[in-house]
Amino acid sequence: MRFQSWCLTDKGLKREGNQDSFLIDDRLGLFIVADGVGGHFGGEVASALAVETVREVVGHPKATQFKPKEVIYQAYEEASHRIFDRSANEKRLSGMGTTMVMGYVRDSKLFVANVGDSRCYLYRKPYLWQITEDHSLVNEQIRLGMMTEEHARKVVGKNVITRSVGFERDVFPDVLEREVSTGDVFLFCSDGLTGMVTDQDLCTMLNQNAADKVAPMMIDKALAHGGDDNVTVLVLHFQDV
Repeated sequence: MRFQSWCLTDKGLKREGNQDSFLIDDRLGLFIVADGVGGHFGGEVASALAVETVREVVGHPKATQFKPKEVIYQAYEEASHRIFDRSANEKRLSGMGTTMVMGYVRDSKLFVANVGDSRCYLYRKPYLWQITEDHSLVNEQIRLGMMTEEHARKVVGKNVITRSVGFERDVFPDVLEREVSTGDVFLFCSDGLTGMVTDQDLCTMLNQNAADKVAPMMIDKALAHGGDDNVTVLVLHFQDV
């Protein structure tokens, strides 16, 4: 089964720069969206360093000798160590970290990993499912029954995350394995999209448009709804050979 991918990013309407980073590497079967935190410069450095590190680990000649999940855990661990150590050595980068959601295609399967509140969705026409879980304060309250999802969308500070890559030296990603089917679309995105656009609207766009058309539409929708944050959308579409 072959796949195609597309990605777009935008700084949004209220930020001076873009702290999101992304990667598409079809050769490695690697797809990443990272959303930096920790100040203007620190966030940019953290997300870029995370993406660069994961590409290095996954692309190492010996990586295929290990199970995909082992490679992913190593990639997150190495990224977190590098970000934490650099933050400790450069005062202007103190406290930086990043969310990171990634897909890794190997052995005809997709392995999805996540830390933070950047997300991965599976779209299998006509339905859309969020397959990662947000590591955020709001989501913790939802899981405990202290808040409804509807109320959560109105909460100030809803983007406070409880787990990030590099804020602490060690990090433990959620990793899941998916069998893929012809026509499956996986959507990776930063919270600049999901904070502005509902899952229902995302599903509608996917139902009404080809996979290669939806990334700019989703970014336009996020901007139309306020564009409060940087927004990155990466679309991965599986098709018959």
